[in-house]
Amino acid sequence: MNYPNGIKKQNQKDKVIVDSKLSHKNRGMTLESDINISNEYYREIEKAYIYKKPTPIKITKVDYPSRDKAVIKEAFFTVPSTTDYNGLYKGKYIDFEAKETKSKTSFALENIHPHQINHLKNIYDNGGIAFLIVRFTSLNQTYLLPAKEFLNYIETSDKKSIPISFFQDQAYLLKDGYRPRIDYLKIVDYLIGGK
Repeated sequence: MNYPNGIKKQNQKDKVIVDSKLSHKNRGMTLESDINISNEYYREIEKAYIYKKPTPIKITKVDYPSRDKAVIKEAFFTVPSTTDYNGLYKGKYIDFEAKETKSKTSFALENIHPHQINHLKNIYDNGGIAFLIVRFTSLNQTYLLPAKEFLNYIETSDKKSIPISFFQDQAYLLKDGYRPRIDYLKIVDYLIGGK
C-alpha cells in the first residue's frame, strides 16, 4: 500500500520491540534529556521555572558564506561553567548539577569539578536550594543528593568517590515517571518543608 510521503505504517508489535531496544540502549544517556523534559512540564503547569544553563563560550572565528549559512570555526570557553541547571521554585532560588555514572558501586568525585563544588556551597550557604542528581546507569537508579550531605561527605572523607551505599543512606531515590519524567521537585518540597 502507498502511504503519504512514502512512510509505511509500523506494525505495533514491531514498534514495541524497537522502542524497548532504543530505551534500553540509550537508558544511560538520558538523564539530561529526562530533566529537560521534566523542567518543560513544570513550566507548562506553572509549577517552577528551571532551565539548563548555556555553556559560556566566546566565538573567535566565523565563516560567513552568507548570513543564513554562518559557521563557527573557532571558539573557547570564557569561564568555567558552574552547574547545569538553575531557576525559581516557590520563591526560592534552585541550582543543581546532573551527572551520570556507569559504575555500580560508586560515583567518582573527579566527575564534578572544584569550581562546581564551590558554586553549590555558595548557593547552599546563601539560602538557595542546591543539590546533585546522580544517575547510576548500570543500576537504572537516579538519586537526588542534597548539597548539605554532599558537602559534608567531601569535608569529612578522603575518598575519591562516593559509594552507592552513601546514596542509599543519605540521598533520595527518584522514581521514573511519565509527566514529569523525574519528579525531583517532590523531594525538594520535602527538603524545604513545603507541599
